[in-house]
Amino acid sequence: PVPTISWRRADGKQIPRKARRHRSSGLLEIPNFQQEDAGLYECVAENVRGKNVARGQLMFYAQPNWIQKISDAHAAIEESVAWECRASGRPKPSYRWLKDGELLLPQGRVQLEQGSLTITNVSLSDAGMYQCVAENRHGIIFASAELSVIAIGPDFSKTLLKKLTLVKVGGEVIIECKPKASPRPTYSWKKGKDILRENER
Repeated sequence: PVPTISWRRADGKQIPRKARRHRSSGLLEIPNFQQEDAGLYECVAENVRGKNVARGQLMFYAQPNWIQKISDAHAAIEESVAWECRASGRPKPSYRWLKDGELLLPQGRVQLEQGSLTITNVSLSDAGMYQCVAENRHGIIFASAELSVIAIGPDFSKTLLKKLTLVKVGGEVIIECKPKASPRPTYSWKKGKDILRENER
């Protein structure tokens, strides 16, 4: 006789309540399929003569979608820059980086790890447009950001060279000179018009 048909999940979980059965339960429909709906499903056909089971694995796939993008950055020469981009997706997306449209490879000052890019000791040649690329078999997405590298001449506006008066002969005086500059400046000291040379004091 015509069998009765029922559905179940082989992992013991309940079939989603949103699932609908059609044609005397011969067709199972799961609207708005989500990751938690994935798993091994069984269709059970049974009559007085016996029972048979058909199994099917439902797998959840999703194209990449940004969780965290990169944004434009400004850095002075010899500073460091760090970017991180993260994307969801199933299977888990892989990442690669481009600079001005060319594949960026890890070397020396440039370190790449999954969705992270770090450039140490930045130079003017590092300026440009960078892209983080996330992809899996179902799609590919791009996030772009520009790196601007700034050179700054020595600026003493926030540095004070104080006039110091010694209380007694033989004391020690420390005068700090820390101008804002990029790249790092070289220093020389003068007393009046004479260049100071290093000596025992």
